[in-house]
Parts: sequence; C-alpha cells; structure tokens
Amino acid sequence: MTQSTPAAPPDTSSTHGPSHREIVTILGGLMIGMFLAALDQTIVATSIRTIGDDLHGLELQAWVTTAYLITSTIATPLYGKLSDIYGRKPFYLLAISLFLVGSLLSGTAHSMYQLAIYRGLQGLGAGGLMSLAITILGDLVAPRERARYQAYFLAVFGTSSVLGPVIGGFFAGASSILGITGWRWVFLVNLPIGIVGLFVITRVLHLPPLPKIQHKIDWQGAVALVVGLVPLLLIAEQGQSWGWTSTAALLCYGTGALGLALFVLAERVAGKDALLPLYLFRNKTFSISAGANVVIGLGMFGGLATLPLYLQIAKGMTPTQAGLTLIPLTLGIMIGSVISGQLVSRTGRYKVFPIIGTILLGIGALLMSRLQPGTTLTVVSIDSIVFGLGLGLTMQPLILAVQNAVPPREMGVATSSSLFFRQVGGTLGTAVFLSVLFSTVGGKIATAFARIAPTADFQAALKDPAVLANPANAPVVSMVTGHGAPPSLSDSSFINALDPRLAKPFLEGFANSIDLVLVIAAAIMVLGVVLTAILPELALQNRSGIQNRMDDEKAEADAAAVAVGV
Repeated sequence: MTQSTPAAPPDTSSTHGPSHREIVTILGGLMIGMFLAALDQTIVATSIRTIGDDLHGLELQAWVTTAYLITSTIATPLYGKLSDIYGRKPFYLLAISLFLVGSLLSGTAHSMYQLAIYRGLQGLGAGGLMSLAITILGDLVAPRERARYQAYFLAVFGTSSVLGPVIGGFFAGASSILGITGWRWVFLVNLPIGIVGLFVITRVLHLPPLPKIQHKIDWQGAVALVVGLVPLLLIAEQGQSWGWTSTAALLCYGTGALGLALFVLAERVAGKDALLPLYLFRNKTFSISAGANVVIGLGMFGGLATLPLYLQIAKGMTPTQAGLTLIPLTLGIMIGSVISGQLVSRTGRYKVFPIIGTILLGIGALLMSRLQPGTTLTVVSIDSIVFGLGLGLTMQPLILAVQNAVPPREMGVATSSSLFFRQVGGTLGTAVFLSVLFSTVGGKIATAFARIAPTADFQAALKDPAVLANPANAPVVSMVTGHGAPPSLSDSSFINALDPRLAKPFLEGFANSIDLVLVIAAAIMVLGVVLTAILPELALQNRSGIQNRMDDEKAEADAAAVAVGV
C-alpha cells in the first residue's frame, strides 16, 4: 500500500490549491457568465410583447422562448462531458462567446423567425455557463469549502431573477436609447458584461492540462438525445396551445419516446465514453440526487411560474412591479444558501439541509396556496421568504453531494447532469402547472360568478351609468345580461381595465386556480422530502477536484511503472 510506504513525500508543488484571493477573482468571472445565463431567462419575459408587436409577429412569441429552452437544455450535458475530456476553460470561453454572438444577433433581428434562431444560438452558450461555472469551482476548491463559495452563485441566480423583469420592463418601455430601439438593449446589454467576463476568465483561470487519453466522442448518444428531448420540450412549451391530445402532440410523444430509447441503447454501447454514462446511476448518491432534482424542479417552478401570475393578474401589478415584489423570495434564497454554505463548511455535514429545504418548499407552497386578491403584500412577502429559504437550503447541497460522490474525472458530466435533471423537471413542472391553471380557471371563475353576481355590490355596478358607458366593461356586462359570450382568457389584460366590482369574480377565479397549482406543488414536495431523506451522506473530501485527479493520475502512473518493472 502506498500509504504505508515510508518513501519521500510526494511533490505537491503542482497540486496545491489556489489562494482565497485567486478563487474570489476567478469566481468573479464565473459569476458574470452565470449572471448572463440566469438574467436572460427572465429579462425577455417582460419585453416579449413589445418585441412581438415591433417585429409584427406576436403570435410567434412562444417560439422565441422555446428555441432558447431547447438548445440550452440539450447543450448542458454536452458541455459537461466534453469538458471532462478536453478541459473546462476552452469550453467555458466557447459558451460565453456563443452567448455573446447570439445576443448581438438577437439585438439586430428584423423578424420573429430570425429572433427565434438567434435565441437558439444564445441557448447553446447558456447551456454551458451555469454548469461549467459550478464544475470549475469543484476543480479549484475542496468539497468541504466549496459550499460557501457556491452560495455566491445562488445569490447571483436570485438577484438576476429579480433584476430581469425590472430591466426588461425598463428597456421595453423606452422608445429609443442611444439611437437604438429600446427593446434591442434587452440583448445588447449582455455584450459589455460578457466581454468583461471573457477577459477575466482568459487572464486568471489557469487549470492544469488533462492527460492525453484516447477518447471517443459519443455522437450517436448526442444525436439520440436531440431526437428524444426536442419533441418533448416542444410539447411541454406548446402543448397548451396545440392541445395535449392533438396530432402534433401525439407525434411529439412518439418521437420523444423513440429518441430516449435510442439514447439509452447508445449509452449502453458507448460504455465509459457515453455522454451520460449509465454506470453512474449505480452510484446511489447520483441516482437519488437525479430523482430529487427532477422533483425539486417540478415543485420549484410550480411556485416560480405561478407567483408572478398571481401578482400581475390577481393584484393588477405590472411585470416590473411584480419583479420588485419578489425581492423577499430572493432574500430567502440568499439567506438559505449562505447559511447552508457556512454550516457545511464548518461541520462537513450536508444531508440535513436538502431535507429541511424540501420541507420548507412544501410549507411555502402551502402558505402561498391561501393567496387571494385581497391578501396583503406583507403576507405575500413572508410566504415568499419561506419558499426562498427552501430553495437556498436545497440547491447547492445536492450538487455538492453529487460532486463529492463521483470520481474526479467525471465531475463535469455529474454536475451538468444534476442541472440537466433539475431543468427537465422545471420544464415539465411549468407545462403541467400552467396546464392545470388554464384548464381549471374557467370553472373557478364560473363558480365565483355564481356566488358574487347576486350580491348587491355587483348588481349596483351593472346599473351604474359610468360603468355602462365604459367600453372596457361591455364584454362582462353583455355576458351577465345574456347578450354576449364570455371574454377570452387567452389575454387577461382586459381584467385590469374592468370596474373593480365586475373584475372581482375573475380575480378570485384566477387566485383559486393558482392556489390549486400550489397545493399540487406542495404535494409533490413530499416526494422530495422522501428522496432527500434517503440520500447517502458521505464524508466531504478536503482536496479539490484537480488535486484528486492529479493524485489518481500519479497513482496510475506509479502502478504502470511497477508493472513494467516487474
């Protein structure tokens, strides 16, 4: 055994870890890339209506979002595997470069079709920004110290979630900035920030070269993954408008299932060269974390997708106001991530945090399921903090557990797979919950009308000359008096223009449907608690990914030398 051999101490000059100052400098560059990827998920949402109107293609707005989602989701595991083979830095620089080129082209688009293509290019870069940033941190810092640094990443994620709607609303509301149409700055603002990130990473990130090992790129697995995921992501985004049992939907289900089956077959054949090695699922920590990430993604986006809708529809807020109202949610994420990071670093224990986090996520969803149009913002803020604390306590310990449990050579694919499963869960959750919301809201509004319409307040509104003279109230007045069809709920903006007495059934119906979604999200989090409770807790290593990898390579080289000598 090498541990008992009283030989000279090994040369550690090339394997010492970076100083805290060096890590913080590198972290700054990595956070810039993560900020760009996270910001772009929300900044476009508040400006897409303005963009669609200006490019004369509002009906195509969903494709702009879908293109980004598809390419970023598929690219995430590709970056992880390729960085394990060829190194992190070149692929991180490639990810930022692709994102910046896509941003520049998106800012110059002249049609919604062009914008969808350019957003797809942006997504190709975004898929590597978040996963590679967390993986590079794993290379540089030992697991026990890694948690406190990962808290910075979650702080960036939370901050961008709030800033996105605010910045997007500001640019969309400006007719022109520096002679350029305001909404184009939604994309062009990425350029100066990304260029700084490129410069910092190029100058300060220095990782040792990887050993020259013969690898085969799993192109068959990559193609099968594309065939499997694209139709399923497509139906997740478009199913509400297509119909979940339409011909197009059934075709997507069949193609996706075939692609996933071919992917599993390709990964089995590829073995250790697989894009997502199947033997990783024999690792209990990896497999349980994968399931937990899917479930947490489902529940997390149940809250994140419906809470802004509640604020904008039931409370009548603008997207910018809704973004500012979500600041307590961000504070909860930051506080939870900092607390878990510091305590993991001090105690070396991490399992308790995702357990508490999933419990808080379930409690937060239950608390938010009581929201009504008249609920005060103080109550909304308290409920949001609880939900945010759950996210902060859950997200980074699960990634840390996976990174700590897999061999150093597979840290990239393991990290990117964790984010991939969470993103798939989030996409599925958004599709399912929005489907539940819009399939039940009509009945909830009808129930609210049956209760509220006979009240004296509502009847007085129907006889008020000022109400009858306002054309914004005409659709509801015609519906109640039996002279017209109910207004379409595909565009809820008419609700804010109604007389408050006439709007009350609509607001209450939407709030009750959102409450149902959040109750389902809370129920799903019960499974999350079970999965995190059975997650193995391994001792956290005190050496970084690079140090472990170089130690493994030295041990292999020594063993080979002994074999040759024998």
